[in-house]
Formats: sequence, C-alpha cells, structure tokens
Amino acid sequence: MPQRLPIMLFALVMAVIPFIPGMPPFWIVLLDNIGLSALVAMGLVLLTGVGGLTSFGQAAFCGFGAYTTAVLTTAYGLSPWLALPLSLIVSGLAAVVLGLITVRLSGHYLPLGTIAWGIGLFYLFSKLEFLGRNDGISGVPPLSIGSLKMIDPGTIYFAIWIAVLVSALLTMNLLDSRTGRAIRALRRGHIAAEAFGVQTPRAKLLVFIYAAVLAGLSGWLYAHFERAVNPTPFGAQAGIEYLFVAVVGGAGYVWGGVLGAAIVVILKEILQSYLPYVFHGEGQLETIVFGILLVTLLQIAPTGVWPWLMARIPLKPNRRRPDTSLTLPARPRAAETPGVLLQIDHARKQFGGVVAVNDVSFDVQTREIVALIGPNGAGKSTTFNLVTGVLTSSGGRISVLGKNINNAPPQEVVKLGVARTFQHVKLVPDMSVLENVAIGAHLRGHAGAVASMLRLDRADEAKLLAEAARQIERVGLSEQINQLAGSLSLGQQRIVEIARALCVDPMLLLLDEPAAGLRHMEKQQLAALLRQLRDGGMSVLLVEHDMGFVMDLADRIVVLDFGTKIAEGTPAAIKTNPDVIKAYLGAVA
Repeated sequence: MPQRLPIMLFALVMAVIPFIPGMPPFWIVLLDNIGLSALVAMGLVLLTGVGGLTSFGQAAFCGFGAYTTAVLTTAYGLSPWLALPLSLIVSGLAAVVLGLITVRLSGHYLPLGTIAWGIGLFYLFSKLEFLGRNDGISGVPPLSIGSLKMIDPGTIYFAIWIAVLVSALLTMNLLDSRTGRAIRALRRGHIAAEAFGVQTPRAKLLVFIYAAVLAGLSGWLYAHFERAVNPTPFGAQAGIEYLFVAVVGGAGYVWGGVLGAAIVVILKEILQSYLPYVFHGEGQLETIVFGILLVTLLQIAPTGVWPWLMARIPLKPNRRRPDTSLTLPARPRAAETPGVLLQIDHARKQFGGVVAVNDVSFDVQTREIVALIGPNGAGKSTTFNLVTGVLTSSGGRISVLGKNINNAPPQEVVKLGVARTFQHVKLVPDMSVLENVAIGAHLRGHAGAVASMLRLDRADEAKLLAEAARQIERVGLSEQINQLAGSLSLGQQRIVEIARALCVDPMLLLLDEPAAGLRHMEKQQLAALLRQLRDGGMSVLLVEHDMGFVMDLADRIVVLDFGTKIAEGTPAAIKTNPDVIKAYLGAVA
C-alpha cells in the first residue's frame, strides 16, 4: 500500500486538474500532448534505460497504431474501441519482425539500425495509397462511451491519462519481478545473465515489443485526439525527440518518462510562443535555444531530472525483508557415493594461433574441493568459460554427470546444476544486493511477463526473494541486503556473487578468484563456508592466487602453465612438485 500511495495521489491530482476554475483549455491540450509523449517515453525507459537498447525509431510504432485505427474506423466503420486491440497487435507484430533483426545488433549498429527502419517506415507511410500518402487520413471518429463523445481535449484527457497511469503501473509491476530483474541485468552485458539461465535474445525481444505496444497505444489515442492522421508526427525527428524525453526525465525510471515528457513539451511550447517576440520573428531560433537548454539540463542532471530530484528529497524507502520461511524445491543432489561429477577430457581452446587451453584433462568428484592454479595467463579462467559455455571449445570433451556439454549454451549448463562467479565482478550496481542475488534463482521461478504485470506472480516472487535472502544470510551479508551492489567494497561484491551462484542450488560451484579483495578473517569465513558446502554434498572448483588459502582448503589441486596441465595432486604433493616450483618461482629459485 505505501508503494502505491504516490500513484493514487498523482491520479487524484490529474483527475482534479480539468475541474479547476479558470483552467485554460490550452493547458488541457498541453497535458494531453504530455500524456501521449509519456506513453512512448515509458516504453523507452524499459527499452533503453533498463534494457540498454537504444532506439530512435519509436515514432514509427506510434504510426502503426495511429494508421491501423484510422483505416479500420474510416474505411471499415469499426468502433475505435474494437480497433484498439488490433492497433496494439499490429504494432506488436511490426516489433516482432523488426526486433528479430534489430536486437541482434550491438554497439553503434543498434541505434543506426533503428534510425534506418524509422526513416524507411516514415517514407512508407507517405507513399502508400490506402494510407492517403502525404495527405494522410481525415475524418477519424472520436472515442465515445455511450452518448459521451470525446471530441474536445477536456474529455479525451481522461482516456489519455488513464492509459498513462495503467501503463506506469504495469511497467513498475514488470520491473519488480523475476522477468524485470532479467531485463535489468542485460544493461551490464549478457554473460552474467546467461550464466543464470536468462534467455537474452528473448528478453531483449520482449522489451522491444513492450515498448512498441506502448507507442502503438499512444498512436491510437493520437489518431482519435487529432481526428486525422498523416506521416509528419511519425518521422525520424519525432523518434529522436522521444528518446530525448526519456533521457531528460531519467532513462531508467518510469516516472522519469512522465516528467521528461512534461519538461520537453512545455519547454517547446514556451519557446515557440515567446521567442518570436524576443527576436522579432527572425528565424526559427527556438530549435537552437531548445537544444542549448536540454544540454544544460543534462549537465546539471546527467542521469535525468527524476533521479536528480529524488536524491534531494529525504525519503527513506520502506523495504520489507523477505519471509525466509518460504522455500523453493531443492535440486536433486548427486549420489552420496563418490563419483565423477565434472569430467574434462583433452579440452582445447585456440584463439587464432594462440593456444589458451592445451589438451587439459582433469575431473571433479562429488563432495570435493578442487583448486585450479597457475600463473597469470595460464588458461584458468578460459577453462572456466569452456565449462560454463561462455566460450566454445576447439576440441576435447567436457561432461557433467556423464552428459556431454561441449559447446552447450550457458543456459543449458546452469540447468544441470553448474553455477559460477566471475574473475571481474559482474553485478548490476544500481540494483540492491537482494535483487542481484535473486537473479541466481531465475530458473527456479516460473512466472512470465504477463503474470508479473498483472501482479499474479507474488507467491512465486516471494519464494525467490526468500531464497535470495537465505543465501545472503548464509554468506554473512545480512546487514547489506538492501544496499545497492555498487556501493559495496570489491571483497563484499565477490561474496554477493557467491550468494547469487548459491541461489541456483548447484551441484558444482565454480569460483573465479573468490578470495581476492578479502581480509584475513573474511577469507577464513569463506573457507569455512566452502567446507560446509562440500560436506552438504556440493562440489567446488576454484581458481585462486592466494596459495595459503588454497593449500588449507583444497582436497586436490590442478596446476596449469601456458594452457598446459603440469601437475595434479594433493596440496602436500603440489608444494614439493619441481615443475610447479619452477612455474611459480623460476628455475634459479
């Protein structure tokens, strides 16, 4: 209830505005335009600010929604309300077709791709005969409920802002869910997300379609607001402006989209109205001044106006701790009797002419801690990446419980109960510790995007968060559970990664330099935790440079040098092995 209170207050204020005595009709029109822009900006918040996919083509999806309802209501006499789902479906289908191509792009190719098809669709709208070419379609009927026709801006105002509020609520529900965490994890790269079962192409396509549907909804409302449709509002310039709206408001914040729409629409109107008087109508200087003001605003608030304002309002978030009495079904454990869990047989990885892993063979038994050591560049992390599917192998065979996982994608490897941490920490810094750790339980949840938006996932979500809270407590970070992951020390972030991996409920835990950045007592606590995990039936394969930590902890040690295995045995045997001493200390020593 406290989280929904601001929304209820905002809805109440927006409902009262049209009834304020002396309210100029011009301001109602302005608020209508703000609402239409806010719908598109909310989609961009999810697509660009949260999902990390930059799009300059959202105006084209507004065009799909607007033209669909215009054609259906004028040419076929369909009711605007019946045209609504069809407008959203057409926008969504267009997003599927374009998204299957676009979301596979990365870097600067992605925004360039959206500009390309945005311009192409703009010209398509202006050339098709049944869309009225450049003249467009006029005589679009108004929205109506019974005898009430929403002809004037004051009546359609309610339809627009109800759509904004409902969309904001659905978007916040989606972000506050298992699917939302998967989407938010994409912004920091796909490797960590995929290591815990997130299907990144599917997640990217989901946000692409969702943003397009919101833009289509805006287009549908625009058509019945203006009562006419032509290509002008759906060109590349409008697409760039919508992205400006999202960035100015705060690209990662739902209400930032609404605030950004208000700032940009009002600023444009003021400049267009008053600058001609100041400069006596000479030239269209409002575009220049508009750009200067936006750049100045982004200098003051680089992450957007909404987070800038929130940082200056002393509000303490009310976060309840998860109910840790709720449990998820445990993964079936490996056999109690000793046996091979992980088998690496002549694994090989070449990068061009460089052999990073050279026919390496070793295994990990059940209930065993194995350390993989060697100098920098020995191929340890590359071996980890071969096991977890991050890299494809050049030869050899890798199996888990006898099942060949050679070149299997990371999502399939983690399903077998293999979880990992990373040499370079891969957390989402602006998500809390609890949310980061809960990503590890992604495959143990089942609720999808629609259930999340409609808040039908609460039972599933409560169990996922309870599991995350238990693992955070297990690794000794209960006090930091609601802190942002980016605010923790490097050592604490590594412990958070271990908690995230434990949420998989793995049979095999791969730890890449887990003790780096930890103090002596913290290392002792970590060693105690790993022994406890081993005694509980879990196997551990770790890479570590702290030889004191390794020698006291590992049951067996495998030594690599320049990608080749040079020794394997107990810590006592490895300490006296001449090849290991030579690799670490040099032949003279």
